Amino acid sequence: MDITTIIGLLAGLAAMVGGFLWEGGSLSGLLQPNAALIVFGGTLAAVLVSFPASRLRSTAAGLRLAFGRRHDTSREQAEELISMAGTARRGGVLALEKRAEEHPDRFTREGLLLVVDGNDPAEVRQILELEMDARELKYEGYAKIFEAAGGYAPTMGIIGTVMGLIRVLSNLTDPSHLGASIAVAFTATLYGVASANLIFLPIASKIKSRCQSELNGMEMLLVGILSIQNGDHPHLVRKKLSSFLPGSTGQEDAGTNPVSPSPGERL
Repeated sequence: MDITTIIGLLAGLAAMVGGFLWEGGSLSGLLQPNAALIVFGGTLAAVLVSFPASRLRSTAAGLRLAFGRRHDTSREQAEELISMAGTARRGGVLALEKRAEEHPDRFTREGLLLVVDGNDPAEVRQILELEMDARELKYEGYAKIFEAAGGYAPTMGIIGTVMGLIRVLSNLTDPSHLGASIAVAFTATLYGVASANLIFLPIASKIKSRCQSELNGMEMLLVGILSIQNGDHPHLVRKKLSSFLPGSTGQEDAGTNPVSPSPGERL
């Protein structure tokens, strides 16, 4: 699990509830099952209407993407590409065939096999960029479901509040309970706005952030694969890939190289 996502959700909930209690509120005043049913049930229904079943089945994948822990392997991938560049310069791209066929990453494997098969560099770039576009569209589809929920939830909260006020105003025989009844009615608005801004929209943003990070890694792999096909020297491949790594400014002559040179790069 991604600890930052969990901490963010818990911190937001704690801040909201803690602030309410600090002002003298009662925890029981926030727990209104009828408001929760209107907001979350209505939001779920609106999302079901908005998307086909095939899209909704990807919700679990979107949650895994947002809450799952991802390890940054960009440096290891960069070093591997640099090593492959050295192998290709010594023995040609055919020397990478076995390594390509057994590579665990599908994007890298397909790119290297395209190179080994002797495809034109422009075709290799086009095929891999299409794969990147497909990945981006898939992740955007995940995010749009949660963005839609984040848009519907506040509206459902307003609907719940209006329904509560209708009930209050239709029964004014006991003015002593009027204030408490109005407060309960506004709980639905709180549920809608809070769930949108603490849950649905942040999850959508996290999915987009993960998407961008993954596309950056794929772009690095694309540059490395094309450099290998072009027969670039490992030092040149290193300079190209360094700008994609975390913490890089693209200025290797400033005294810090994100990918340290290895002793075996001199050819």
